[in-house]
Amino acid sequence: MIHIKNLSFHYKKKSPLFNDFSLEVESGRIVGLLGKNGAGKSTLLNLLAGLSQPTQGEININGFVPFRRNPNYLADVYMVPEEFAFPPISISTYIKAFSPLYPNFENQKLNNILEEFELQPTSNLNKLSHGQRKKFLIAFALSTNCKMLVFDEPTNGLDIPSKSQFRKILVSSVTEEQLIIISTHQVKDIDTVIDKVVVIENGKIIYQENIYEITQKLYFDLVPSLTGVENVLYHEQCPLGHKIIVPAMNGNESSIDLELLFNAIINKKI
Repeated sequence: MIHIKNLSFHYKKKSPLFNDFSLEVESGRIVGLLGKNGAGKSTLLNLLAGLSQPTQGEININGFVPFRRNPNYLADVYMVPEEFAFPPISISTYIKAFSPLYPNFENQKLNNILEEFELQPTSNLNKLSHGQRKKFLIAFALSTNCKMLVFDEPTNGLDIPSKSQFRKILVSSVTEEQLIIISTHQVKDIDTVIDKVVVIENGKIIYQENIYEITQKLYFDLVPSLTGVENVLYHEQCPLGHKIIVPAMNGNESSIDLELLFNAIINKKI
């Protein structure tokens, strides 16, 4: 569980990025953390992973303060950053060197995911493409079985089939005891896997809602014309007409268009 209370943070010689920021997220969630460039998403992930220290306030995750970097905490949290580098070694050598750091690491799970991603254990990590190295890092992260997994732009560099594989593997790999945080601009890549949306802007939460609650309140549709359509909360023109968000009525539910929802939130329409 994440418990953040009255968090403040700023980089040296810069204005505060977070000021009196609070957030609570329970375990068993896959959370989509969304926001424009500069909103503070990556910084928040670094704070959760214990890579940065708050200026003020508190962060408590499963009973630990991240920046104290307690070994038991570090053994149960794994972050997949947007930018990363590997030593010039094989996949199997990397696994042998780093998997012992995670007590719940599951080699069979890793082997299954590597097979799904079509990665060979004998491959040299630095001779793989960026997308292949990203897939290995995702596979390793999921195989740690850490209570908290943090992904920063996990689908950047992945081709369309790999993105589909990522969604399938993520949903099948995580358990109710885990908490997954995914920060991304590629919102279409995660709209079928997350169960909670958190949107931040200028270091503040401007929207947070569970997916189920969103489907009870909002209806997403595609219409050829806006003529005769009532109570449109937000719309965008597209080649087939207009994508719209309207209030959900009479128990009707729809699939969520996460990109449309995000744009509506940013434009203060929801």
